[in-house]
Amino acid sequence: MCVDRDGCEIEGCSSSDEVRTLSGSMSPGLKSNPDLHPCKPGQKFRAALLKCRSPAAAAGILSFGNVLNYMDRYTVAGVVQDIQRHYDVSDSGIGLLQTVFICSFMVAAPIFGYLGDRFNRKVILSCGIFFWSIVTLSSSFISREYYWLFVLSRGLVGIGESSYSSISPTIIGDLFTNNSRTMMLSVFYLAIPLGSGLGYILGSSAKVAAGDWHWALRVSPALGITAGTLILVFVPEPKRGSADQMGGRIKHRTSWCCDMKALAKNRSYMFSSLASAAVSFATGAFGMWIPQYLVRAQVVQKTAKACSEDICSSTDSLIFGAITCVTGLLGVVIGAATTRFCRQKTERADPLVCAVSMLGSAIFICLIFVVAKKSIVGAYVCIFIGETLLFLNWAITADILMFVVIPTRRATAVAFQSFTSHLLGDAGSPYLIGLISDALQESYATSALWRFLSLGYALMLCPFIIVLGGMFFLATALFFLDDREKAEKQLSQLSLPTSSVKV
Repeated sequence: MCVDRDGCEIEGCSSSDEVRTLSGSMSPGLKSNPDLHPCKPGQKFRAALLKCRSPAAAAGILSFGNVLNYMDRYTVAGVVQDIQRHYDVSDSGIGLLQTVFICSFMVAAPIFGYLGDRFNRKVILSCGIFFWSIVTLSSSFISREYYWLFVLSRGLVGIGESSYSSISPTIIGDLFTNNSRTMMLSVFYLAIPLGSGLGYILGSSAKVAAGDWHWALRVSPALGITAGTLILVFVPEPKRGSADQMGGRIKHRTSWCCDMKALAKNRSYMFSSLASAAVSFATGAFGMWIPQYLVRAQVVQKTAKACSEDICSSTDSLIFGAITCVTGLLGVVIGAATTRFCRQKTERADPLVCAVSMLGSAIFICLIFVVAKKSIVGAYVCIFIGETLLFLNWAITADILMFVVIPTRRATAVAFQSFTSHLLGDAGSPYLIGLISDALQESYATSALWRFLSLGYALMLCPFIIVLGGMFFLATALFFLDDREKAEKQLSQLSLPTSSVKV
């Protein structure tokens, strides 16, 4: 009798034949073992699934899920003109869609952070994806009399997506370490611009193909159900801290109150969270309003007409979506490579790279509003460079968190960083920009030029917020080394016997 690597009997093999042992070596003529039994088909299938649960495959699936998260979020932005005409709402009313989404997202984030540090993470992720997929599909059938219900549905989608954004980075953090973790987190956060850009493209393309903008909300749910199933089947549930030097031997867990006090005292974490809020403010406002701004610019230049049909032109949404995809890829790759190189020069490379990229981005974003009135191509060039520099810091910010926060409180840290960045960032920025735009154009509601200028003046708030974010990253650089050393010491303490632990 022969034995395969799963410990099962191989039919048609005699006891005198050469046998592969469980260790992988070759030995002749093993005697039959009464403990061995023929493998059932289900056992072989399960063994095959286990072999597919590699860290790289898990990171790929989680990144795919993150793409879908952001694709669903920005599908609405890709058809915003159609939604505004269908429900007959103002700029501030349409901006409310993103604000309600982000508010529910950030309120749910701390709850999922608490759950993610204590319960099975992949089950929470899958349930969240299934939930937002069902709600998104249902929202595509809401009639024009119930705009409030459509707004409410976006809030429910935000709750489902919050579970994913709060927990999934911590699984990657427990599967990889050092430069490999930086690379995998870069791939994961590449999903933000990639998914956002695909959201514009999906929304515009599905609307044109079906002749109805509602179909833009009926594609991503099917992909979401697929992603949730893949996570349940193929993504492992690693031990918290298993990839860190002593994380696998952590014997103690601190309380939630203790976690929150430690995070509040962690200066690198707090300043990088405030910097993330600045990024969120700008990306939230841009994601909702830049395509609309460029449409109004073309109306002023008389190269296009204001939308007066049921299906509005989607060219600018498609172009902006494609630019977001490309700049996201470039930004994340350049950010990872630059940080890797700069770490050889200084240990403070991570926050310094983020600070420089933010300050550079503010310059080119200011130029958008200078050149848009005369040249749409020039505006797209400025958008391309500005977004590339802005997207440099996404993966690096996550890596900063992994360095300065111990594994057992990372999900909580990610969740509250998400809460802070959304509360101070994109929770209010789309609505605020729309509100300022409405206020500025009250006296000139029929003027196409003033509608364009008022939205541009409102969006000019973003570069100043980005500069403020760069300052916060510089502050992070001052405390980064001290906070990283404290995290390493605390991780060592949590690995000691009970009598030696200091809380």
